[in-house]
Amino acid sequence: MPAPILKLGSITKRYESPDGRAPLTVLEDIQLEMAAGESLAIVGPSGSGKSTLLQIIGTLDRPTSGTVSLNGTDLNSLNELQLAAVRNQQIGFIFQAHYLLPQCTVLENVLVPTLAKKADWSNRKLCQDRATRLLQRVGLAERSAYRPGQLSGGERQRVAVVRALINQPKLLLADEPTGSLDHLSAQQLGQLLVELNREEGVTLIVVTHARELAQRMGRVLELKDGRLVTNMEGS
Repeated sequence: MPAPILKLGSITKRYESPDGRAPLTVLEDIQLEMAAGESLAIVGPSGSGKSTLLQIIGTLDRPTSGTVSLNGTDLNSLNELQLAAVRNQQIGFIFQAHYLLPQCTVLENVLVPTLAKKADWSNRKLCQDRATRLLQRVGLAERSAYRPGQLSGGERQRVAVVRALINQPKLLLADEPTGSLDHLSAQQLGQLLVELNREEGVTLIVVTHARELAQRMGRVLELKDGRLVTNMEGS
C-alpha cells in the first residue's frame, strides 16, 4: 500500500485565554491520512475549527502539538522560508474570496504564483502554456486579457482555481469555495473541482457548509467538539 501523501498525527490547537482562564481547545487529537488523488470534504458548524484545521494543513498556522506530514516531509521541522516554498510549490489554496489582483489580467493573475521561481525563458513559456491550457479547460480562454472586474463571480472563482493549480501542487485546499456564489455557479464550480481532482491527480480537501458540494467528494468527515468524525449523511 503506498504511503499517504498527507498525514496528520494528533493535531491539537489551543488558544490561551487573556484573562487567565483555561485555554480554549479548538482542535483535539486530529488524525487523518489521505492518498494521492483522494478527495475529502470537512463539514461542521461555524466556529467548529474547520478553517483553523485547513490553515494548519496548509502551513498558514502551526498546531499547539502534533505533526503534519506532506509527501513524507514533516512540515513542523521546516523553517518559515522552507514552508513558504512548500506553500508555493506543493499546496494550492482556494478561498471564499477570490483574492485576484484587480489591476492584473486573468492570465497575469494565474501566473502570479510562478513568479517566486527563478525560471529561465523556456520555463516561463511552459508556465504560460499551462496557464492557457487550464484557462481553456475551465472555459475562460477568451477571458485571459480581461481584468477581474469584468468577470462574473463564478468566473472569478474559476480563475482562482486555475491560479491554485498553476504550479501543479500535490495538495489543493478549498475553504468555502462556493460560499459567495449563486446556486448555479456553485454547482458548476463543484463539478469543476471534482473533474480537476481526477484529471490533475491532486489531493483535494474542501471545507464547506454546502451539503451538495460535500457529497461530491470521495469522503466526508465532520469536525465536532474539536475532533474529526465520520459524517453519516455524506458517507
